[in-house]
Amino acid sequence: MATIVLATGNPHKVRELREIFAGANLRGVEVLGLGDLKLSRPPSEPEEHGKTFEENARIKALSYATQIAEAAGRYEDLVCLGDDSGIEIDALRTDDGLARPGVISSHYSTDGRETGLGRGQRDAANNARVLRELEGVVPEKRTARFVCCMCLARAERGGESFHKAILHETRGVCEGRIGAPPRVPSGGNGFGYDPLFLVAPEFARTGAELSAEEKNRVSHRGAAARAMAGWVRERFL
Repeated sequence: MATIVLATGNPHKVRELREIFAGANLRGVEVLGLGDLKLSRPPSEPEEHGKTFEENARIKALSYATQIAEAAGRYEDLVCLGDDSGIEIDALRTDDGLARPGVISSHYSTDGRETGLGRGQRDAANNARVLRELEGVVPEKRTARFVCCMCLARAERGGESFHKAILHETRGVCEGRIGAPPRVPSGGNGFGYDPLFLVAPEFARTGAELSAEEKNRVSHRGAAARAMAGWVRERFL
């Protein structure tokens, strides 16, 4: 394994994952974002139709790995790391037990539909909906968790089984609760739901009030990435 391509165009995720992988001492492994690739045919974003974070992470990893390998003409030393993450708020679970916002966390304000809004506008709309739906809910009932699932895969070739292309999967969780105004939103170091999320066990600071180092240490993405980096180091280095 020489190159891991991160299946995301989100610069926040690329920066966080590079820092975590660098701290895991993965010598000889190059970590690239989609923006670092010089391809004649940029990979298209796959449809994330999974009902769980795990399913969407697999879709991303397999799709991007296959597209990139075909465009670059290289299969042997390139793998793709797909991740899907979001927030589960216990007080907002549906009658059938599905977590919300769950897999539509990034587009919760529109019930999962894509919009032309920029990331900042979308985050603000999502946060406003969550706070509106939790209005009047006591702190002890505002429990929530960030979840991140990662999938490391290589390109699928003709006739190859789905399971053979998937190399490893990990899951990370960060527990907390959603704060209430005027305490939240607060903080300028995060994105998404970070300004609302009071990190357990103290519930003293939001995810957006943590430094990058602190966030990597406790975050769902950090936990999933460290587990993945450990597997890569033990298996290939």
